Amino acid sequence: MTAAPQPGHDRVAERRVRVMEVLDPPDGRTAQYADQVTAGMGPSVDVRWFSWRRGLTTRYDVLHLHWPEQLLRGGNRVSTWANRAAFVVLVLRCRLLGVPMVQTAHNVRPHEPRPGVEEHLLRWYRRHLSAVVRLNASTPPQPGTVDVLVGLGHYRQAFARHPQPPSVPGRLLSFGIIRPYKNVPALLAAFAGLDGDVSLHVVGRAADDEVRRGVVEAAARDPRVRATLDFVGDDVLVREVCESALVVLPYREMNNSGAVLVALSLARPVLAPRSAVNEELVREVGPGWLHLYDGDLTTRHLREALAAGVPPGEPRLVDRDEATVGARHAALFHLLHERRPRGARRGRTRVADRPS
Repeated sequence: MTAAPQPGHDRVAERRVRVMEVLDPPDGRTAQYADQVTAGMGPSVDVRWFSWRRGLTTRYDVLHLHWPEQLLRGGNRVSTWANRAAFVVLVLRCRLLGVPMVQTAHNVRPHEPRPGVEEHLLRWYRRHLSAVVRLNASTPPQPGTVDVLVGLGHYRQAFARHPQPPSVPGRLLSFGIIRPYKNVPALLAAFAGLDGDVSLHVVGRAADDEVRRGVVEAAARDPRVRATLDFVGDDVLVREVCESALVVLPYREMNNSGAVLVALSLARPVLAPRSAVNEELVREVGPGWLHLYDGDLTTRHLREALAAGVPPGEPRLVDRDEATVGARHAALFHLLHERRPRGARRGRTRVADRPS
């Protein structure tokens, strides 16, 4: 493991580094993870957004990946194999040109792994990484790479422009893309056993028809359940979170979760499964903000967390602002670029130059 760079190095102020981000670009309408990563980098980093054409034909100084398994998948067998071939070319091109590859370790393993060819390609790719950005101290570092710890950013700045209504007593909320590993059926089953003046809102696009059907049927059986199974904008998301008394994330396993940070950014308590990462977050945010349960989610877990109420004030969110997150990424990119062979660094532009 190589020591992490520190923000504020003189090189960061002097030179522009071209970084290819393998993320969907910000859409200017909703707060996204891409905004967290790039908004605070400053003018010394020239961010380019990945496409296969740009990745395989244009020049850049650093390649920053997040969920590499997504690059290996397609809508059918032909497109999957085409993407796998393009991925191999992309990695080989970076090696040939001396372009360092960085991966942010969002998960210890993919949530929906595909053994076989995909697994072998990911293992091969990881051997050629120059650096790994860990989002928490519980994720093990990868030997032989530069190791950087940069926590997930909060959304306080991004959500400040939206109205934030008070919580509705007894209101539970689960939100985000509804995938099988997020275990929403377990929440619906546990909620069915709750008595009293309670309600449950499920908000987010269903990943497949089977998941959608299960949520719709549960909502039809229980008038206290309301399902909005579609993408919603930040204004609706902020309203739903603020009106909740408890956000429930019943995932089968949880490593890093942007949904937890969304709820905590809006000062709403969360119920989530116990994990090393969540225990670390409990210590950061303070008592009453993140309730952890062991085993399967039960009605008792919901009842006890709901009875705890919404704590006064706001949770502590340390070093999760845009400026800190961006500066730490920028320092890493500059460090990696300076370590490239001299010939591979030709073409780097100064901050005063126009971005290409």
